[in-house]
Amino acid sequence: MRYQRVFVPALVLWFLVMVPVGTASAQGEEVPRGPTFAARALQALIDGIQFGVIIAITAVGLSLIFGTIHLINFAHGELVTIGATFAFFLNASAAGPGWHLIPAAIVAVAFGALLGAAIDLGLWRPLRARGTGLINMFIVTIGLSLLLRHIVLVLYGTRPGSFVQYDIQNALDLGPAGITPRDLTVTLLSVAVLLGVAALLQKTRIGTAIRAVSANRDLAEASGIDVQRVVLVVWIIGGGLAALGGVFFGLVEIVTWDMGFKLLLLMFAGVILGGLGSAYGAMVGSLVIGIVAQMSTLWFPADLQYAWALLALIIVLLVRPQGILGQRERIG
Repeated sequence: MRYQRVFVPALVLWFLVMVPVGTASAQGEEVPRGPTFAARALQALIDGIQFGVIIAITAVGLSLIFGTIHLINFAHGELVTIGATFAFFLNASAAGPGWHLIPAAIVAVAFGALLGAAIDLGLWRPLRARGTGLINMFIVTIGLSLLLRHIVLVLYGTRPGSFVQYDIQNALDLGPAGITPRDLTVTLLSVAVLLGVAALLQKTRIGTAIRAVSANRDLAEASGIDVQRVVLVVWIIGGGLAALGGVFFGLVEIVTWDMGFKLLLLMFAGVILGGLGSAYGAMVGSLVIGIVAQMSTLWFPADLQYAWALLALIIVLLVRPQGILGQRERIG
C-alpha cells in the first residue's frame, strides 16, 4: 500500500480571551468569576483529543476491513457495544462474577476478537465463496447490526450502567484545565494502542501482508499471500479493537445498549475523512472529528456536536475528495 505525504488541513483556533470584570452586588460582595474562554477552549481541546483517540481505536478495524474486502460494515458499532456490555457483565452486573475492570476488559477484548473471527468464518467467508456482491453483503451488515443490537438489548436491557472501578475521581490540575487520572490513562493507553497498530502494520510480516492485500488483492494473492488468512486476521484485530474502544468509551461516558450505534456515524466520518482503506487515515480523521465535536460546544449546544463534526467532514472532502491520507484515483 502506498501512502502519500501526510496532508493535515490546518485547524486555526481563534482564542478570544474573555475576562469578566468583577462587579459588586448590592451587599458589596464581588460576583464570582467564571472560566475564561481560553480556559474553556483548552478544556474542550483536551476532551476532544481523548474523544478522538477513542473513535480512532474503533475506526481502525472498520478501515482495515474495508481496505481488505471493500465491505462497508454497519455491524461494526455493535462490536463496540458488545465489548462494553460484556466487560460490564464481568465487572458490575449482579449476575456476573464481579471481576476487577482490568481483567474484565482483557477478557472482553479477547471475546470481541473471537466474535470478529466467528463472524468472518461463519458468515462473510461463505458469502465471499458464493460470489455474493458487495451491495448484497452491505445489506446483510445492516441486518446483522439489527440482530446483534437487539440481542444486546434483550440481554443487557435499556438501563444505562457504569463500571465499578474508576467511577468518581478528582481532576488533575493542568492550569486552566483539568483531567481525571482515569481519562488521562484512557487517552495514553489509546495512543499506545494506535502506535502498536501502526508498528504491527509496518514492522511485521502479517502487517505487510495486510497492506499488500489492501493495495491490490489480486496481485497479493498471485504473490503467494494467503488472502483468506489475512482477512481473518483483520477481522480478529478489528473485533478486538472495537471491543477495547467500547470499554474505553463506556469507562469515560456510560454503558448503554446502543452506544456503538451512536458512535458508528463518527467512525464512518473518521474513516472517510482520513481516506477510505487507510488505517493511518482513520486515526488522523478520527482525531480531527473528535476535536471538532468537542470544540464546537464552545459556541453551539452540545446536542449539535456530532453535526458540526460531520460538517467538518463535508468541508474537507470538498477541498480534498480522497480524504486526508487517501490517494487520488483516476476514474475511466
